[in-house]
Amino acid sequence: MKPLPHVYETRLIGGPSGYAQLSAAGVAEMSTAPPADFDGPGDAWSPELLLMAAVETCFLFTLRAVAAASKVEFKSLDLGGAGTVNREGGVTRFTEIVLRPSVVAPAGSDREKILRVLEKSERACLISASLATPVRLEPAITIEA
Repeated sequence: MKPLPHVYETRLIGGPSGYAQLSAAGVAEMSTAPPADFDGPGDAWSPELLLMAAVETCFLFTLRAVAAASKVEFKSLDLGGAGTVNREGGVTRFTEIVLRPSVVAPAGSDREKILRVLEKSERACLISASLATPVRLEPAITIEA
C-alpha cells in the first residue's frame, strides 16, 4: 500500500433531469440515474446501487488481503448484498446492509478460521468502516470434499 493519505477524485456532469455522467481518470465513464423507487428510470447505476457495489467490492478486496495474511485459502466468493433504505428520525437513509458471502474453500480448510477471516474482513473494509449504517454478515462456507 502506498503511504496515506490517499485522495480519490471523481467528476459528475448532469442537469435538472435525466441521466448524469460519472467519470474519474483512467476508468470508463458511467451513466447514473435515480432508481425506480425514487422515480428514476431504473435502468442505470444509482447512488444506492453504487454504495452497495462499493461495500461488496471492498469486502472482496479486503478478504483477499486478510486471507493472505492469515494463510487462509479460498477458491471463490459469491457475495450477495441487500441494503435497506428506510425513514428513521425524519431522515431517509440506509438503515442496514446485509452481506451474504458464500465461500468455497479447499478440502481440509478450517471452517472456524474462515469464519473469523470473513468477520475480520467486514470490520477492516474501508467502505464499511466509513459508514454509520450497520453491516451484518450472513456467511455460508463450503469446504470441498
